Amino acid sequence: MAIEVGQVAPDLELPVAGSQEKFKLSDYKGKQPVVLLFFPLAWTGVCTQQMCDTRDSMNGLEELNAKVVGISVDSPFALNKFKEDQGLNFDLASDFNREACDKYGCKYDELLGFKGVAKRSAFVIGTDGNIVYARVNESAKDVPPIDEIKAALNKD
Repeated sequence: MAIEVGQVAPDLELPVAGSQEKFKLSDYKGKQPVVLLFFPLAWTGVCTQQMCDTRDSMNGLEELNAKVVGISVDSPFALNKFKEDQGLNFDLASDFNREACDKYGCKYDELLGFKGVAKRSAFVIGTDGNIVYARVNESAKDVPPIDEIKAALNKD
């Protein structure tokens, strides 16, 4: 079951692409809001467009003091190459073991013949550690609107 607005955000610890660091959601509690953007697979058409649109919207998200993290089940090595190729200006984290997808209730049983990839989803976690925005799309073609994410950040 997907996480809902008002719930405490499940903690995450995921490898960051191109780094020895791990993204730990708990590191941001009390400091700044976090935007988690789950996407199915790097280099696919809609995923590439979504991540590039996010890249192009980063100024507005940074003005709202948001930490933005894209998450997919791709390996950190593949995500690093994807990040470099697309010139992404925010972190990508690998949920290769599908733990984050399970915690946030945003995993397809099967998509395009691949089992257990992330549903295209967006979660905004407030500085208090609670979910202030949650959108899990059943269709991989539907992208959570940046304007809705910004509006949720403005409420935090």
